[in-house]
Amino acid sequence: MTRIYTRTGDDGTTGLIGGRRVSKDSSRIIAYGTVDELNAVLGLARGHGLPERVDGIVGRVQDDLFILGAHLALPEGADQSTWAIPPVTVEHIQALERDIDACQTELPPLHQFVLPGGTVPGALLHLSRTVARRAERYCVALAREEQIDAQIVRYLNRLSDLCFVLARYVNHRSGKPEHHPTFGKK
Repeated sequence: MTRIYTRTGDDGTTGLIGGRRVSKDSSRIIAYGTVDELNAVLGLARGHGLPERVDGIVGRVQDDLFILGAHLALPEGADQSTWAIPPVTVEHIQALERDIDACQTELPPLHQFVLPGGTVPGALLHLSRTVARRAERYCVALAREEQIDAQIVRYLNRLSDLCFVLARYVNHRSGKPEHHPTFGKK
């Protein structure tokens, strides 16, 4: 690609993998655009400095999100093997679960809701959690209209849990205390 602009989207459409044009407000575009947004927020968290272990996890997740985005950018019925898009597998989800379990062993037990915040990287990981949930909702909506790989929704569901645990982990390692909502306290 020699130019970043093509002018082909000036009419409110964009191209899916394979060239089919769709409206920029289609469910498919909203879903993969939100996955892209999630990837950008994770990149911002990395840019603010994450512990080495967390940076490695987040880097792997960013690669995974490119795979998810490619699947979502592929029109329904298209052959993914034609485009050499790796599958989203149970192993991707199990890797997230292993990361959650490993980081949780180093955290104090959770007895209350946690207010997002703490360090800048921790707060950005909390933000990533909410964007992951939004991406998941958009993928669920898309799945009602068109067939998508069910592993994508599972992955995003687990990823939001991982982002929450990583936010707690980063803040805990930095010595930042967790804050809890006052609602319901006696």
